[in-house]
Amino acid sequence: MHDHIVKSYDDERKRLLDETLRMGEMAAAQLEAALDVVQRRDDKAAARIIGNDEAIDALEQEISHDVMKLALRGPMARDLREILAAIRVASDIERIGDYAANVAKRSKALNLSPPLPQINGMHAIGTLAVQQLREVLTAYRDSDVEAAQRIRARDAEIDTAYTALFRELLTYMMEDARSITPCTHLLFMAKNIERIGDHATNIAENVWFLVKGEEQLPPREKRDDSNTVAP
Repeated sequence: MHDHIVKSYDDERKRLLDETLRMGEMAAAQLEAALDVVQRRDDKAAARIIGNDEAIDALEQEISHDVMKLALRGPMARDLREILAAIRVASDIERIGDYAANVAKRSKALNLSPPLPQINGMHAIGTLAVQQLREVLTAYRDSDVEAAQRIRARDAEIDTAYTALFRELLTYMMEDARSITPCTHLLFMAKNIERIGDHATNIAENVWFLVKGEEQLPPREKRDDSNTVAP
């Protein structure tokens, strides 16, 4: 990054980056907490996670305000990419926070039924998503396009794990009709986590945009075929 003559502009850019990273860590922590309450079947903790989503939403609004201040300062080409990337990344993080809150909400409904063995499979997918999110935030902080592309390619791992869980839950529901309601909740929760992986991938693609501009992204493998698989 190049230095600006006006130091306050650079200070504002750093503040924007720090806010975005803080928002991302809040979302990662929110997802970790949601995964934990699913395993502990803790309704009170789930309610706290749902309430915490407002803090992520508020920080996105703060970032949007800071972005507008920067945009009015007559930024150069690279700065414009930083501003646009910040808007996109903040939006992706806000959606990640929403999905984590949705997992917590569903956990309260899931707790009305006996524990499902497939909860462990969903937790494993969530752990992958948390790791992916934290690593892509580091790549964004460092403008590390190579790391971002490795993270982007690894999204296929989450897709594969989600599809396997999808198959397992369908089979479980077909074998025992009493499991249909809790399995359906778990399917929605797993889908939320799979979407978190997609948003982390979006952040990786914005690191590419930040560094490379409009240069074409390399192709990426997708392995979520849950819309077409049969048990």
